[in-house]
Amino acid sequence: MEMAGAAEADTPSKEPVRTGRSNTILLPIVGILFAYLLYRFLRPRLRGLRLDRHVPSWVRMPAWLRRRAPISGSTVLPYFAPIADRLGALPYLGPFADRLGVGPHHQGTAQALVKFPGGEALSVAAILEAPGEVVAKSAHSTLYRAAMRSGEAAVLLRFVRPACAVGAEEAYAAARRIGAVSHPNLVPLRAVYVGPRGEKLLVHPFYAAGSLHRFLQEGIVESHRWNIVCNLSLGIAKGLDHLHTGLDKPMVHGNLKTSNVLLDASYECKLSDYSLYVLLNPAAAQEMLEASAAQGYKAPELIKMRDATRESDVYSLGVVLLELLAQKESSSDDGRPNPRDILLPASFKNLVLERKISDAFSSDLARHCKRSGKEKNLNAFFELATACCSPSPSLRPNTRQILKRLEEIAR
Repeated sequence: MEMAGAAEADTPSKEPVRTGRSNTILLPIVGILFAYLLYRFLRPRLRGLRLDRHVPSWVRMPAWLRRRAPISGSTVLPYFAPIADRLGALPYLGPFADRLGVGPHHQGTAQALVKFPGGEALSVAAILEAPGEVVAKSAHSTLYRAAMRSGEAAVLLRFVRPACAVGAEEAYAAARRIGAVSHPNLVPLRAVYVGPRGEKLLVHPFYAAGSLHRFLQEGIVESHRWNIVCNLSLGIAKGLDHLHTGLDKPMVHGNLKTSNVLLDASYECKLSDYSLYVLLNPAAAQEMLEASAAQGYKAPELIKMRDATRESDVYSLGVVLLELLAQKESSSDDGRPNPRDILLPASFKNLVLERKISDAFSSDLARHCKRSGKEKNLNAFFELATACCSPSPSLRPNTRQILKRLEEIAR
């Protein structure tokens, strides 16, 4: 009996061997699974950034944007589910894949098109297959003029880069709020599409007349007419007032400038990009603010884009109104700004202090106002614009007051 007990004690247990073999099988599989999921998660995002950055303005939208195969849990889980089930790891596989955005919960939500009034006839296929040309680019998005099916009006597609955008659910919530806004002086949102790689496409009407920035820079004759200046300023103020006071929950534009004011054939203003910063992640939104600051539109108290207010919008409006009065010349051939261009609003302040206010006004506009007896109106317009650019937010007029004063000046 003692010898038998000694023999049993000398016999090594087989249980640790079985456990070690299980670990030897499990760990490489888990490692391979992790590497595969990480690869599927990062590859489209890095590829999207690389391609979009080098797209010339004359080419169609990238092929990877026009056609794609949906990424879902069905393309990942079948390869690993049987093995994971035998090893008892299946409960961990689903949540892990879902966390990376490739699990079954993401299937069916990855390629959704949400339509708003005016976009009922749009479809995912029509949008992604439409040939388009680049009309503008920024740090966070690219704008395409897309030709839809024959007989239909062209649309403006804004492609928001995946690395700059918020998540799908947050994007849908923000887009639904923007899509519900309707006003003659605001560019409507027709539809929003969220793709499987996190890219967002916003669909707007296309306005062939271009932006207010282009209208002023090109020295078009109409830009020096007093009645046109009044009509433009009233349209901008009406659109901004609707965002601030005409909705159940007030909305902040956040990036008002002349390049975000579009014109139709009758020189009616349409504000674009309102609340676009809500669709951007904090880093991209901050880049937007820095670009606005470099162009002179940022209110001095505004530090973070997410802290934009109605008062900071009014400051930007004041700068736009000053631009309607300013002497402008087109840029030189090498792209550098013309030295005679006025940096707003600091240059206006210096001209006022030096009592050279006449140098700030467009000479053609000043002559037109003098001939038509509108010199007092011109000065009143200037005073209103500078009041909007007050360094103190509490001293700036609100949009209702601005609109009322503009109506009086335009008479």
